[in-house]
Amino acid sequence: MAARLLWRAARPLLAGAGAGAGAGAGRVALSTVTERNKKRWLRAYLEQQRLEAPPQRRSEKPNWDYHAEIQAFGHRLHESFSLNLLKTAFVNSCYIESEEARRRELGVDKEAVALRLEDNSKLAEQGMAFTRAFLAQCFEGAYPDLPAKGVGALVDFLTSQDLVSYVAQNLAIQDLTLCRDFPAPPEVLQRTFFAVIGALLGSSGPEKTGIFVRDFFIPQLIGKDLFEIWEVVNPMGLLVEELAKRNISSPEPRITRQLGVSTVLPLYFVGLYCDKKILAEGPGETLLAAEEEAARVALRKLYGFAENRRPWDYSKPKQGLAAEKAISSN
Repeated sequence: MAARLLWRAARPLLAGAGAGAGAGAGRVALSTVTERNKKRWLRAYLEQQRLEAPPQRRSEKPNWDYHAEIQAFGHRLHESFSLNLLKTAFVNSCYIESEEARRRELGVDKEAVALRLEDNSKLAEQGMAFTRAFLAQCFEGAYPDLPAKGVGALVDFLTSQDLVSYVAQNLAIQDLTLCRDFPAPPEVLQRTFFAVIGALLGSSGPEKTGIFVRDFFIPQLIGKDLFEIWEVVNPMGLLVEELAKRNISSPEPRITRQLGVSTVLPLYFVGLYCDKKILAEGPGETLLAAEEEAARVALRKLYGFAENRRPWDYSKPKQGLAAEKAISSN
């Protein structure tokens, strides 16, 4: 009887405790859901703010040590640089002018205004001269039948401002470049990258520098067509000249196939024949376009620069000779 009375008295207390626990669990679940939604919203907001923020120099962010980054740059590329030369390679003349102007505005003494820094113009000239000479020697050895104009077009393409600045950006040269403007203009990145090559030339010699140039420049030709780089106005005339040098008669164009001649989009296939043997075949929407394309196909075969050419052989021991020739040509 006493136990029954105690149970009746404790029942309201247990019910209240259960209700309180349920309410507490509900509040915990609600706070968890709210916190989860807040995290998702905050992440999207911060990402949007990061994308809309103006570009900022890496040196203006925390945890930046310029000397350590310069040393890490050489280790990252597996090259041994002289630190003095490498630091000079990243100093542009526009940076020196802007810093001196800023010091004058701050009222610094005239003796302290001048920065005791050397710009990278001299190293950039050395690097560009070596790069162009080395690439020309490589192409002359790999494609001996390619004329000088074709070799020059390939070298001009690989040393162009857009391509060199693209390679420099992918090597994080922009973060180390001392320049007045940010992001650094393409011409500044091009000059800085050639200055880095000049610093490597003065630090490790022509053989190591030649391998560096080969590894970062020649792969840019992957997937490129010869006549996208080298613009030939009259491919048939050039083909006749090349065949005359080899004592081969002039090619005769003939229609091999044609489709949809009476439609809006006709297609012609023209083959070039020499001594009753087909030399090349090319398609085109007109007979003239098909004949020119066939001439380009024939030129690619003659020069060894066809679409199905073998990849560049990086194991040839002639790279050292090419580097020595590049130095002697400089």
